[in-house]
Amino acid sequence: MKIKLTWRIWLWIIVFLLSLLAIFYNPDYSFQKGVLVTEVTQNSSAFEQGVRIGQIVTAIDGKQISNVEDFLRIIQEKFTSNETIKTTITAKNSEYITYSKNIDLIVSDIPKTNLKLGLDLSGGARALVQAKDHKLTSSEINDLVNVVSNRLNVYGLSDMVVRPVSDLAGNNFMLIEIAGTTPNNLENLVSQQGKFEAKIGNETVFIGGEQDITSVSRSGQDAGIYSCNDISEGSACEFRFVVYLSQASAERHARITNQLEINSTSQGNYLSKKLDLYLDDNLVDSLLISENLKGSVTTQIQISGSGTGATKSDAYDSAQNEMKNLQTVLITGSLPFKLEVVKMDTISPTLGENFSKYILYAGLIALLLVAGVVFIRYRSKSAIAPLIICTSEIIITLGIAAVIKWDLDLASIAGILAAIGTGVDDQIVILDEAKHKGEVLSIKQRIKRAFEIVIGAFLASAVSLLPLLGAGAGLLRGFVITTLIGITVGVFITRRAFADIVKLIEKDNAS
Repeated sequence: MKIKLTWRIWLWIIVFLLSLLAIFYNPDYSFQKGVLVTEVTQNSSAFEQGVRIGQIVTAIDGKQISNVEDFLRIIQEKFTSNETIKTTITAKNSEYITYSKNIDLIVSDIPKTNLKLGLDLSGGARALVQAKDHKLTSSEINDLVNVVSNRLNVYGLSDMVVRPVSDLAGNNFMLIEIAGTTPNNLENLVSQQGKFEAKIGNETVFIGGEQDITSVSRSGQDAGIYSCNDISEGSACEFRFVVYLSQASAERHARITNQLEINSTSQGNYLSKKLDLYLDDNLVDSLLISENLKGSVTTQIQISGSGTGATKSDAYDSAQNEMKNLQTVLITGSLPFKLEVVKMDTISPTLGENFSKYILYAGLIALLLVAGVVFIRYRSKSAIAPLIICTSEIIITLGIAAVIKWDLDLASIAGILAAIGTGVDDQIVILDEAKHKGEVLSIKQRIKRAFEIVIGAFLASAVSLLPLLGAGAGLLRGFVITTLIGITVGVFITRRAFADIVKLIEKDNAS
């Protein structure tokens, strides 16, 4: 049988091929070996030398890297002590020489596709957040999203999505999705308002945020863990870092300290009052003020604190986390509202991988069963067409998702399956009309009548789906988006091509 391809079939083929290209081809990553840099520690040696997120590291000290396993093995072999070591990092078309106690990089395998996986598939934590005792307006939720995004960026969290959502009742929420973090860390970050004040007596010297603070040391000699000791209930580690104040804050410090007396102690001479640090109105630390700082317009203040744990390793991690949290609050300032977590979800990446595998198997089995049922019903070569068309609809939908960089979560996968279900139904309608011999109508007229049914079903589905965009505080958005993409692609591209294929087959059978 010689089939003449119509323009609708050519359009379907071209869109299908472009979708494959959108999914699998990336000029920056395709055919590359190495690991992808997903995070670089701010102010680290690697950062200062020019290593940035998105670069591909191909070698460490000349040792070739193909995947994350290679990277970790080389790093573990190299950094065996707490000494500063020279490291040569080879990236695509660049080479960086660093001096540090660790690599200061977080990497991942180079993605094989351009598809972005949501937390349901990649693993991480999701929080639905609202203001405590306050109903947020649209402008307030947008401002809150900007502030929280800045705070989480400063904290160093990657693969992060922060966006406003609303429910059907008109309540505004903030949805936060972060890959690779724990629910506890996420909840601590968003539930803490971050109101920071440094006081001497009852007078405020400076507060967190850009108004009083010009910069905060986050690494190097001016920031870090400087001691760990055993205590009665485990271990404690002390941290310290330098805060750089604005000129106005420095002058305020000079004015307040100039009024204080000098006391002699066994530890030395200090001013009569301490610098008290308050976070969310809770005293977190009190620092002695050296006599040298009396009346001094100083722009540098050293902040200290501690973390505890059952072991020194736990205490070290706790101190690092406390330091990072305090640095973040000092840089970003206070959140405009106190927040509370309405809903917290977490999922293991292993579960996501298993789900992806099982959904693929289920999809293939479903497509084969559909093709079998259609073949038994019609006993025609046309029965293979729904299998091909359904497969192409999945590819095209995923291609569009890759182009618009839509995060594919469980709801999105369900939307793709729903679109395929409506596609199979529409194709059966087209087949029935094409094979209907009861009326004296041409096959072109019969298919036209089928499309009246198909378009009617499409409009009904689209209208019924739109209200779901705000349902569940936006958690069903993925289902709506992928379903709409799937049925729209079906009605205007794939099912038109399917109708032309059926028409050509039926004409061939008739001849």
